[in-house]
Amino acid sequence: MKILFLFIIGLFISNLSLSQVVFSEEADDDKTRIEILEELDVNRDARLDKMLKWHIEKNQTIGGMEGYRIEIFFSSSHDALEKARKAKVDFLSKYHDYPVNIKFVAPNFRVRVGDFRTKNEALKLYKKIQADYPAAFIVPDIIDFPLLKKNQYE
Repeated sequence: MKILFLFIIGLFISNLSLSQVVFSEEADDDKTRIEILEELDVNRDARLDKMLKWHIEKNQTIGGMEGYRIEIFFSSSHDALEKARKAKVDFLSKYHDYPVNIKFVAPNFRVRVGDFRTKNEALKLYKKIQADYPAAFIVPDIIDFPLLKKNQYE
């Protein structure tokens, strides 16, 4: 029995010592690593490729990204569009640095301000405008992609 146990342990240890993969020094540069990845064959379900393609197409049709805005006005009255336009002009006269959008989601016209990636960014503006717009609140929305600023090098 001891001999059988020692034989199995010996096979296990020899298998572990032979299972290590040693890469040559050439594998350290990026070009070789990319070639290794291109040669990699991954067996996966075809439905996974279909889902990935669907996800990419869906994200392209959204026309923006998930983020937050501050809703300062909403109404469904008969003159809601005029009131929404007035609220937009009023906001832009006080805070001209932020984009303002008028959105119609039946039956309400909504005026939403800003393009914030996080709720924390939206909260900063919310606290700033809270005195002028006490009914304002933060809402999740599809926002425009943020503009990249050029670096100023001297």
